[in-house]
Amino acid sequence: MPLLLLFIAIPLIEIALFIQVGGVIGLWWTLAIVLATAILGSWMVRQQGALALRQLQQSFHALNDPTEPLAHGAMILFSGALLLTPGFFTDALGFLLLIPPVRHWVYEKLRQRVVVSSFTMGGGGTRAAGTGPRGVDGQVIEGEFTEVTGTKRPTHRPDSGPSGWTKH
Repeated sequence: MPLLLLFIAIPLIEIALFIQVGGVIGLWWTLAIVLATAILGSWMVRQQGALALRQLQQSFHALNDPTEPLAHGAMILFSGALLLTPGFFTDALGFLLLIPPVRHWVYEKLRQRVVVSSFTMGGGGTRAAGTGPRGVDGQVIEGEFTEVTGTKRPTHRPDSGPSGWTKH
């Protein structure tokens, strides 16, 4: 139901804003502003998207969690869609999502609401979080391990030799 209300409310807001702004500055200036925001917005999305892609590549290279750079990239993509949609309200929302502190705030709010209930590893199937290790065919994989405490987790860089997880 809330999604239906959004699909009804946003076009009504845009129409009302077009009528108000067009009545004050005229039709051609209104259309020029809409066109200019689309051009400026697409340029800004390209710049922010390239930055987000570099941050994502850096997180992969450093073996860090890529969740935040991926979320920022998705929000930049969404802001591009909003900026290419004609209208003042959607342009304002699109430009807001291009501001990194606003994206970070949205990411933190979403992160508080999202609960991971399953994950996929390798080519295997999805399994509930907290279940035991399963192979690709669903069989239990047995093995031995030694718990190591008080050591820093090794980080692997492709140019730094073996990862440290295996003996060579």
